[in-house]
Amino acid sequence: MTLTAAPFYADLAEGPMGGRAYWVEAADGLRLRVGHYPAEGEVRGTILLFPGRTEYVEKYGRTAAEFAAHGYHTLTIDWRGQGLADRMLDDVRTGHVGVFEDYQKDVAAFLDVADTLNLPQPMHLIAHSMGGCIGLRAVMEGLEVQSCIFTGPMWGIRIAQAVRPAAWVVSWSSARVGLGHIFAPGTRPESYIATEPFDDNTLTTSRDGWEYMRRQVLAYPELQLGGPSLNWLHEALAECRSLARRPAPNLPCLTFMGANERIVDVPRIYDRMANWPGGRLEVITRGEHEVFMETSAIRQSVMDQCLAHFDGAVASAAALTA
Repeated sequence: MTLTAAPFYADLAEGPMGGRAYWVEAADGLRLRVGHYPAEGEVRGTILLFPGRTEYVEKYGRTAAEFAAHGYHTLTIDWRGQGLADRMLDDVRTGHVGVFEDYQKDVAAFLDVADTLNLPQPMHLIAHSMGGCIGLRAVMEGLEVQSCIFTGPMWGIRIAQAVRPAAWVVSWSSARVGLGHIFAPGTRPESYIATEPFDDNTLTTSRDGWEYMRRQVLAYPELQLGGPSLNWLHEALAECRSLARRPAPNLPCLTFMGANERIVDVPRIYDRMANWPGGRLEVITRGEHEVFMETSAIRQSVMDQCLAHFDGAVASAAALTA
């Protein structure tokens, strides 16, 4: 694969030195953007970082810098329909996908970049929110990583029980009558982080983390994304239901969830982790949805546990092959 340089906003990413981004095409021709943050010092492996809905390469610059200082490369991606990847509708503010498994085409292109860059083994997965849904299917289907970490994973979408049946009906029927492109009820075209106040936001308790994200999308409005389409909502609900019926893979797993999680379906996270052999769920006291954008104390605790999880997975794998 020949890699073509893509725009990369290093000034706002605040990542390790040498960060770059590349254009890559998925199998269906959509152009995606993949970002690489190199390791520093003695290299210990590579983190495949699957971001959430509305997210983009630069958002994880600070996180990548922390992992780089411990010897890890980080590779991340702008999924189809967000960041600088090809948007799929005339109203580019709409988060949209044709069918949810199309994101696995993005995963395949992403892994081709990892191969082309010859990134070092072992590899580990970190997947946030919607990326947690994409990542769960990927590991179920054999993604070759030594361990996985999920943060606020979208294994279900938080919808009031009373209106859940209506959400299914409206989202399913929308595509049949040519309305799958319109915004899902309760969402809007504007970017949440660009337009909402910090007070009582659903993402982080850290004003510094909030301002970090806000600076990025205000400086480069092309990174902004609004609410999801009705078709995205239906596809996401169907994918979450499908994955809930499958057993967890035999892979070391650590999941973080904020105690004040208000975006994804909390019972689905408890159910999945209760049935993940050897898996561990860490509930972050006073945490919101974005644990890597939280206060410095929370981020440090999460980082320490991530590094210990990687070490433990590598040691276990080595013991099995000894």
